[in-house]
Amino acid sequence: MTDVPERMPLNRDFFARPVIEVAPALLGRTLVRHTPDGPIELRLTEVEAYDGENDPGSHAYRGRTARNATMFGPPGHAYVYFIYGMWFSLNAVCGPEGQASGVLLRAGKITRGASLAAARRPKARSANELAKGPARLATALDIDRSLDGVDLCRGGDAPLTLLQGDPPAPALVRHGPRTGVGGDGAHHPWRYWIADDPTVSPYRRHVPRRRATSAT
Repeated sequence: MTDVPERMPLNRDFFARPVIEVAPALLGRTLVRHTPDGPIELRLTEVEAYDGENDPGSHAYRGRTARNATMFGPPGHAYVYFIYGMWFSLNAVCGPEGQASGVLLRAGKITRGASLAAARRPKARSANELAKGPARLATALDIDRSLDGVDLCRGGDAPLTLLQGDPPAPALVRHGPRTGVGGDGAHHPWRYWIADDPTVSPYRRHVPRRRATSAT
């Protein structure tokens, strides 16, 4: 185990706090993914908080299901879900065990293993696009549902770990509405990002899907 502070894993207590505290504190932290082909690392530049049963935008708003069970703890574990039948997204579980909440890891800058990430993201036009958005991040790091429930605090050769990393100065942290969230949760300013970082994904407001209409 390294004794270099920025290479130390975040501990359980870091995650066992209200999600609104954990989310901005994750900016600048290092996410490590050990793949069969080698390690990939990125510095987190954008995240979103989801406050479980208190949050209409959360998967856990209506209670526990087989899909969202990992969100109920213990904290410091990965919650991975499949969306739109196409993409995976990675979250860090927060708060006390039994109370669902999590931080969506939306974007980051690849700092190690860029060639491995690029091989999984051949359509990326630049290094800044490799993990620019939650689906791109998960694809670049070879993340799928098999990693749901993985301990993010274990360190070593664990499949996923969050390290202390290099948090930005508080003056560089921005916040605003979450991307693509509609309804009563649309205006929560729970998206956090590092100002002017080129890997941060663009904000997109929620657009309701149109229902198909039958011919008359």
